[in-house]
Amino acid sequence: MAQLSDDCFAFGGPMMSVDEAVGLIAARVNKVEEIETVGLADADGRILAHDIAAPLPLPPFTNSAVDGYAVASRDLPKGEAEAFPVTGRVQAGASAGDAITARHAVRIFTGAPMPAGADTVFMQEDVTVEAGKVVLPAGLKPGANVRPAGEDIPLGFAALKAGQRLRPQDVALVAAFGLTHIQVCRRIRVAVFSTGNELVSPGEARAAPQLFDSNRFMLMAMLRRLGCEVSDLGIFADEKISLATALKRVAGQHDLLLTTGGVSTGEEDHVKAAVESAGSLVLWRMAIKPGRPVAMGIIGGTPFIGLPGNPVASFVTFVHVVRPTILALSGARQEKLMPMPVRAAFSYRKKISRREYVRVSLRRGADGVLEATKFPREGAGLLSSLADTDGLAELGEDVTQVSPGETIGFLSWASLIN
Repeated sequence: MAQLSDDCFAFGGPMMSVDEAVGLIAARVNKVEEIETVGLADADGRILAHDIAAPLPLPPFTNSAVDGYAVASRDLPKGEAEAFPVTGRVQAGASAGDAITARHAVRIFTGAPMPAGADTVFMQEDVTVEAGKVVLPAGLKPGANVRPAGEDIPLGFAALKAGQRLRPQDVALVAAFGLTHIQVCRRIRVAVFSTGNELVSPGEARAAPQLFDSNRFMLMAMLRRLGCEVSDLGIFADEKISLATALKRVAGQHDLLLTTGGVSTGEEDHVKAAVESAGSLVLWRMAIKPGRPVAMGIIGGTPFIGLPGNPVASFVTFVHVVRPTILALSGARQEKLMPMPVRAAFSYRKKISRREYVRVSLRRGADGVLEATKFPREGAGLLSSLADTDGLAELGEDVTQVSPGETIGFLSWASLIN
């Protein structure tokens, strides 16, 4: 299991900025060392364990980029069109055959290997064929319509780097190398639970003052999109001893313990006391809105993260705390979220020295520029503000006011959950 030193999140003084938090996680959390071998069909979304150097160049041989006629560039027509005898025909997948004869052309098809001596291809649309000869126009540049061996990737080039989350196009690249299996980091095992006597799981009987638990299912879905193996521990009651016992029991079987709710300082918020009983906890406050109260601790060497109970705050802090923790544990590269510039179509005021995330939808203005409109209601408990918008406007620590027409940064939901 992943190990975390007791002092690695110790922090005193003012609230930690988002960038400080992410940097601390990346620097201090040790990745899980176990490696698995998977087939190509199961490689999408996995974290590459080792660099993959090209075992052959791509393309592996010089070939035609079009259907047409191959010639030697030394024979290219200079001032006017010329007719060349056609001697030979090369299809994709066939041998190139004999070397080309001077002032002759070879019929060739896309992907077929170039005959020895030929280095230029005329597109079939640009020529005419008359009585066994092909009439080639003047003006074609030497080397046109030919894909040299290694043009895409040379032999030995480090095409894929360790720590990369494999995408479909990366899997295609591995397949083009002729490899059938890839070594990847094993999936991170995360135990997820909610706390609160006011919660029941969907499908269970709900008393009038109770709510159906939604955060747990949101977090599990987000974890699975990050490639984690998720254990659903359900809902724990607000009771210190039973909660501490349960945490001790599951800690050694997982790389991360994640909960939502019960991490504030209210009299009925028992997660802090339970974690302190089962291990150690440093209450960590981030300079972020929504989502300031975030708890991080260690239980038997396993990291613990407690997120706020309000769904929007839980979502936002997952992105900035849990996501980088998962990436660090899995050995994946930490990639900074890059907001897309859009135009604000709303006014907003905020406190300095705190990063804020505003739920927005995109529309195209009268001049065609993308602009962001703010969700009409406030509140970190509004699930509809996550479901009915396109993403978050990121307002940095130095921003105190946004006015219509200003450029702001936009993070789409897709960029935050994949």
